[in-house]
Amino acid sequence: MPERMFAVIGHPIGHTMSPFIHKRLFQLAGKQGDYKIIDVAHEELEVKIKMLDELDGYNITIPNKQAIIPFLDKLDKKAEMYGSVNTVKNGKMREGFTTDPDGFLKALESENMPLKGNVVIVGCGGVARTFAYEAALAESCITLAVRKEDELMAASLAKEVCGRVKNTKIKTCLISDLERNNTVNDLLVNATPVGMYPRVGALPVSDSVISRSACVFDAVYNPLKTKLIEKALANGSKAAGGMSMLVWQAAVAHQIWDGTLYSKDDINQLIEDSAKEMTRMF
Repeated sequence: MPERMFAVIGHPIGHTMSPFIHKRLFQLAGKQGDYKIIDVAHEELEVKIKMLDELDGYNITIPNKQAIIPFLDKLDKKAEMYGSVNTVKNGKMREGFTTDPDGFLKALESENMPLKGNVVIVGCGGVARTFAYEAALAESCITLAVRKEDELMAASLAKEVCGRVKNTKIKTCLISDLERNNTVNDLLVNATPVGMYPRVGALPVSDSVISRSACVFDAVYNPLKTKLIEKALANGSKAAGGMSMLVWQAAVAHQIWDGTLYSKDDINQLIEDSAKEMTRMF
């Protein structure tokens, strides 16, 4: 039987955790499959699409998550709604999916952190967009907290989500405004790079905001436990980090490719192992 081939495509793509994570997922499932890195710039997609057709499936990162869509035969509902694809399954047709939302939801679920009530999302970039859509679909009351220079971007994101998800409850504010109210947050989400290596001592919000948050999710995955997560856990809050989302969204890709489901214990071990590998790599 010929070896099945998978890959991650993007540009630049010198450092990525994808091969380590996906190869381990194949091993855990007892499935055969090789996984490699392919550098594909935005302008090269049309030329390289036939080469990509030779793969059984592939993952997509910047700058090709939107650019790949015209070359696909079918999109799942989430990929269509987001206008973004990070996983392709090849076969009789090219099928596009986005597993980022599932990675977020499964990361929350694995720590028994419900997506409900008052949800504060710090940031308004691409990852914040994913979180905002999922919170809206869960009928949460969303606050986008941003820096002064990002107010217009946050307002644009809020308008977009309201236009696509009925009955969305969303507002925007400055991060400093969070300090001045006593609202209890059911979930605080950091969708910024604040706290990422090497500036591991930085916090996206103040201690008072963290202390008023029942659950905390930090999209940062290096380090495994950011200062934000450490403070949340010290307060007795539930918390999860970006490595959990990264591994879970990869696991969902394998569900698409092979129908494989993974246990929480296996994924938790892979999260820890991936953090160690990341430290070794970087």
